[in-house]
Amino acid sequence: MTIVSRDMSTLHTKNNLALLQTDGIPRTRLERLLRERAIRKAAKSPNDGEGEGEGSSTQAHESGEVELPSTQQESLSSDSGTSSRALNDQDSSEPTSKATASDDACEKKDSQASKQRLLVVANRLPVSAVRGEDDSWQLNVSAGGLVSALLGVKEFETKWVGWAGVTVDDDKGRQTLTQALAAKRCVPVFLDDEIVQQYYNGYCNNILWPLFHYLGLPQEDRLTTTRSFQSQFDAYKKANRLFADVVQEQYEEGDVVWCHDYHLMFLPKYLKEQNSSMKVGWFLHTPFPSSEIHRTLPSRSELLRSVRAADLVGFHTYDYGRHFVSACTRILGLEGTPEGVEDQGKLTRVSAFPIGIDSNNFIKALELPEVQMHIKELEETFAGRRVILGVDRLDMIKGIPQKALAFEKFLEENPSWQDKVVLLQIAVPTRSGVPEYQKLSSQVHEIVGRINGRFGTLTAVPIHHLDRNLDFHKLCALYAVTDVALVTSIRDGMNLVSYEYVACQASKKGVLILSEFAGAAQSLGAGAILINPWNVTEVASSISYALDMPADEREKRHYHNFKHVTSHTSQEWAATYVSELNDTIIEAQLRTTQIPPPLRIEVAVDRFTRSNNRFIILGFNATLTEPMNSVGRKDKLRPDLEEPLRKLCQDPKTTVLVVSGSGRSVLDDNFGDYSLWLAAENGVYLRVTTGEWMTTMPEHINMDWVDSVKQVFEYFTERTPRSQFELRDTSLIWNYRYSDAEFGRLQARDLLQHLWTGPISNAALDVLRGSRSVEVRALSVTKGAAIDRILRKIVQDKGIKKPIDYVLCIGHFLTKDEDIYSFFERPIPSDRPSSSSSSSASERPQAGVATPVRTGSRAANIRRQRSMSSLEPSTSISSLQSLQEQEGPSVLDLQADNYFSCAVARERSNSRYLLRSSDEVVQLLKEMADHVETNN
Repeated sequence: MTIVSRDMSTLHTKNNLALLQTDGIPRTRLERLLRERAIRKAAKSPNDGEGEGEGSSTQAHESGEVELPSTQQESLSSDSGTSSRALNDQDSSEPTSKATASDDACEKKDSQASKQRLLVVANRLPVSAVRGEDDSWQLNVSAGGLVSALLGVKEFETKWVGWAGVTVDDDKGRQTLTQALAAKRCVPVFLDDEIVQQYYNGYCNNILWPLFHYLGLPQEDRLTTTRSFQSQFDAYKKANRLFADVVQEQYEEGDVVWCHDYHLMFLPKYLKEQNSSMKVGWFLHTPFPSSEIHRTLPSRSELLRSVRAADLVGFHTYDYGRHFVSACTRILGLEGTPEGVEDQGKLTRVSAFPIGIDSNNFIKALELPEVQMHIKELEETFAGRRVILGVDRLDMIKGIPQKALAFEKFLEENPSWQDKVVLLQIAVPTRSGVPEYQKLSSQVHEIVGRINGRFGTLTAVPIHHLDRNLDFHKLCALYAVTDVALVTSIRDGMNLVSYEYVACQASKKGVLILSEFAGAAQSLGAGAILINPWNVTEVASSISYALDMPADEREKRHYHNFKHVTSHTSQEWAATYVSELNDTIIEAQLRTTQIPPPLRIEVAVDRFTRSNNRFIILGFNATLTEPMNSVGRKDKLRPDLEEPLRKLCQDPKTTVLVVSGSGRSVLDDNFGDYSLWLAAENGVYLRVTTGEWMTTMPEHINMDWVDSVKQVFEYFTERTPRSQFELRDTSLIWNYRYSDAEFGRLQARDLLQHLWTGPISNAALDVLRGSRSVEVRALSVTKGAAIDRILRKIVQDKGIKKPIDYVLCIGHFLTKDEDIYSFFERPIPSDRPSSSSSSSASERPQAGVATPVRTGSRAANIRRQRSMSSLEPSTSISSLQSLQEQEGPSVLDLQADNYFSCAVARERSNSRYLLRSSDEVVQLLKEMADHVETNN
């Protein structure tokens, strides 16, 4: 999991651009990102942003509002609001001549043609709609937030998709609202009252929001909560489906879709189901809880899988991303990597993108006459007293009671400050109709009243508490005159109040006291005093230290914070995220060129029906069983495969072989009643189910290493709960599939270190790392190395005379065992050049096309690996030729389009084709069995 840093100012922008353009196309991901960043900076005008009004205000995140809404709303009709202009398609200025108008139109057309479209999908549009009596609509835009962030991203043409905050049931109203919003580049999603109640007020605000802020699930009536949970969850999925349908209607090829917040966790999955090539990103504006908290959610797995469908998952901090990766690892059993979460070759990139503010908006606002007037008034009001400021929503997570109690403790311990300092707390009311919030408000008022009664005088009180909003100008003035900003959030996604305070402190250089539980602590920790808001004594001591801090230390701390706030702006945040998303798509496309194409089942079955002597090779685990990550999976044949497998085994034209790394007893238990061939322990043991086990093990194989490796495996089995190891004749396997995934992975890493530095440091062995296992086996004991001996024995025992003209090889094999796929590949004629080992998917042989089977360097590597062993002759293509020579020229007559090698749920594979799950294996074998039954 990575953090995207935007502070790379050590190299000059133009030099960067020139450097990255010297040799044309960037070769690495870092070069691509640096080049895009350099281009963005070089394209910026020195006067960018001038002339923009003061339309922004507090960007504190509202519960349920994805766009980090401000504490006030701004009318679209205002000509001073930057957000208003961001949502207007037409420029307000008139051209001075027809020529100018024509030139402007051409420039605008060319600019739009070169811009990439960005669909921003959020629960709420940045525009709120109010219906008038004459069916007209009044539109108000929310200042700041995503509107402000995307305003400066000029290389994208942005369109918004979301709910307008109003339910509209009649067709006429929906039509007129859609037309009104179209002028603001907004597209509405219409939700009825029932969905809003169940989805928004219910599942989002009553389930997800408290859980993500570590407040837990509702506890009032557990039975009622459980009953209503399913209906709320169903409404949540239905609402996400409605959003997906609207996005699909608006989507054009090449668009970037950016989904926002916990309201739309199912949206990436639904979008990818409709169009797998769609560029989809998802960003969370709240904390993401630890896996131990998230696993209490009944729908935990579904939500994680749905978010994983996105190409890029973004969070404010590294911790939130780490929690997400940990949840996917512990709950879904997936592989966590430094880049994100990987599942069978499908990588979901996870990165941290700390959001910022439009700092220039605040800095310029301080120069306005209106703000200067407010500053003068405040300085006169609080003359002779130091000002401590708190600006928060009245919410449980903001820690307002803790702040008041800490201030009380400070006054107790520092009586000399009692008449010299004032705490000014702005508490913006939210959800005032909810009983929990009413209770919080009463609690805060009681604490403030007690403190003011205890330490107040006839002329002054120590706490000024205001339950109201402040307009932007007054807020900037208040930031400017404040000596100490006190943020005591007990859990906060980011908290941009701290950013706004720093932006307004260029002159006074006040001190920021910041809760370590706010996301901003990871960005502003270098200059702020970090505190634990639950430790009242610590907060009180921090207040005292901040008030007495020397000027040089204040300046040094302010310098660090101010530099970060002014360089990590909201516009840069948005541009960096979209750039990273585009680059993620590029890397994904590079990876997909090595992914086998999906098997066309109808073609494989058709070739099966036309053949006369078929050889079917089946893996066992995750091929004929349930998927590997199923909870409590046992090594048992899927019940829905029993009947089709039995029909295929009874077909005289079909020979079925099950080859597995499992032991003999496992295969006996599952297939003892079928008429087929079994190859256990990667082909070391072989038997037809009507006969006895025989060994195909090469002679003189060295097994002296077993005891020393066994001791290591026993030691780690004792250290790792629910792990186990299995001793086989040619290998040892340590398995931790039932252990904690993260702990098991760490133990596996230590185990490998012990092996490489000890028992097998000089041994000729193969060490294989599985998804949740470590296997040590004798050299060249692979399925591909054994298939030659197995095929010889089958041909001999069955007395096969008709040539084998159809081969199907299916399995979820380890990379080392995928040499079995190459066994039946035909060599390229000597007069043709060999293919590249990194051939694209389009170059793979297509089913139904009679082209020669091609082998590349991977097959050559397999041949080299086999030839290194002095214990067994080569089993590569030459073995096929020798098999034909020894058993007769008619044993194998395999055309290229009659050979199907298929990896199951392994996108990184040397096979020709891909079956995405064992469900597709069931479908394939059922269709083949139906054909057999029909013909018989």
